[in-house]
Amino acid sequence: MKDFSLHIIKHTSSAREALRKLDALPSLEDRTLFVVNDSEKLLGTITDGDIRRGLLNDKEISDNCAAFMNSNFKFLEELNISLTKIAEFRQKDIYLIPVIGNEGRMVKILNLKKQQSAIPASALIMAGGKGERLKPLTDTLPKPMLKVGDKPIIEYNIDRLANFGISQQFISVKYMAEKIEEYFGSGKDKDITIEYVHENEPLGTIGALSLIDNLTHDHLLVMNSDILTNIDYEDFFKFYIDSGADLCIASIPYKVKIPYAVLETNNDNILSFQEKPTYTYYSSGGIYFMRSSLKQIIPVNSFYNATDLMEELIKQGRKVSHYPLLSYWLDIGRHEDFAKAQADIKHIKW
Repeated sequence: MKDFSLHIIKHTSSAREALRKLDALPSLEDRTLFVVNDSEKLLGTITDGDIRRGLLNDKEISDNCAAFMNSNFKFLEELNISLTKIAEFRQKDIYLIPVIGNEGRMVKILNLKKQQSAIPASALIMAGGKGERLKPLTDTLPKPMLKVGDKPIIEYNIDRLANFGISQQFISVKYMAEKIEEYFGSGKDKDITIEYVHENEPLGTIGALSLIDNLTHDHLLVMNSDILTNIDYEDFFKFYIDSGADLCIASIPYKVKIPYAVLETNNDNILSFQEKPTYTYYSSGGIYFMRSSLKQIIPVNSFYNATDLMEELIKQGRKVSHYPLLSYWLDIGRHEDFAKAQADIKHIKW
C-alpha cells in the first residue's frame, strides 16, 4: 500500500480526531493509524483499543495522540526487509506493518491480509517473442497477451510477483510491444512500477538485462512471460538465499519410467539390475533468482541466453543451484498447452 495518507495522523492531533479517522477507514482489519511528527517521522501506532485503554487510565479524549499511541510498534526497514520478521508478524496476527525508510519516515504499508510477502528483489519478465507456434492466435496479439480465463497470461505473473512484494518490475518487449504497454501502463493501477525494455533485435532469454541501469535491489528474478504457475516465490527466494548461490533455477522434475529391467554391467558381466526403475531428471522452469551484479557478465545489447549465463558461472566456479518446483507449472508454447491452461485455470489455487 503506497497511498497510505488515510492511515496517517499527526502526533498533535486529538484522540477524538483519531477516532474519527479510524471510523472512516473502510475495513475493520485496517483500522490502525500511524502517528508522525512534523518531520513525518513515524513515532507510533494507535487503534481504538489504545484510545479505550487510555481513557480507562484517566486520559482525556481531547489529549493528543502521543498520549495514547503505542511507541513500541513493529516495523520493517525498506533497505533491509526481513522475511523472518514477516513470518513472525504473521504468526502473531500482526497484518498491517509500516515500512520505514530514511530518517524514520514511512514509505509504505505492508498489509499481510492482501499481500503474501515483501521479497527484496526486482523482476524482469521476458515478453518479446513472436509466439510462432501459437499462430494464428498470435497474428493479432503477442503471446503474453493471450487470455487464459479472464486475463492475459503475463498478468498472472505480474500479479503474483506483486502479491509477493516484488514491486519493481521490468518487461522486455519487441513483437507488438504497444499492446503490452497500453494494457499495463506504468503499473500504477496495481500499486507497482512497470518499466519497459525495448529489444530492437532479439536478445535471447536474458540479454535484455544488459539494458537495465536502475535495479533497486541486490537480487533479481528473471522469468519467461508465457509460464502459468502458482510457485511460492517466498519459499523459492529463501531457498536461493540459504543456498548461497549466485544463480538459482526453478527446476521441473521429469520422471522417466523404464518398462524393462535395467542391467548394470561391466564388460560382459552383470553386476546388478533394477526391475522397471523410474529415473527423475530436472529441466529448467524458466524462472531464476540471481544476484543483480551478474548483469555485468551479460554483453550489452547482444543475443544472450540464460543457459549462456549458467555456463559462464559454472566455468568461473561460481555456485549455480536449482529449486525443485513442486507446485503447478505450465509452459504455454503450443496450442495443446494453451487448451490445457484454459481447463487448468479453473482449479489452480492462487
